Amino acid sequence: MSETRQRILDDIKTAMKAGDKPRLATLRLMSAAIKQKEVDERIELNEEATLAIIDKLMKQRRESISQYEAAGRDDLVAQEQSEAEIIKTYLPEALSDDEISAIIAEAIETTGAASVKDMGKVMGMVKPKLQGRADMSSVSKTIKDRLNS
Repeated sequence: MSETRQRILDDIKTAMKAGDKPRLATLRLMSAAIKQKEVDERIELNEEATLAIIDKLMKQRRESISQYEAAGRDDLVAQEQSEAEIIKTYLPEALSDDEISAIIAEAIETTGAASVKDMGKVMGMVKPKLQGRADMSSVSKTIKDRLNS
């Protein structure tokens, strides 16, 4: 069992004892998403795969927040933001823009990428290094911009 998954399970017990229902609901949601992936693929997830699922949950929250804000649903925005805050504590510390740029530059140089056609190679190289530590959609946009210039 991955370290992060074990931490989530321990925090579920703590939240239950404390009666912290909003936190408990979010933790159970995270645990269920991890368990679902394990059951679907009949494997036990490693740390990297667990963080990928948590990162996906975080991305879903960001998208929901923007949609709810556009619809003027402040109540739902607040709920999604509180869930996002809890989920964020399980992701590794975010990298700075300079660190992300350095990883992207290294990947472009290593793969010899020259055009947008080579984007898959670059993404394949940077994704394991940046998963959960950077917004992958902005990373993708940055790579595309660099390969176009």
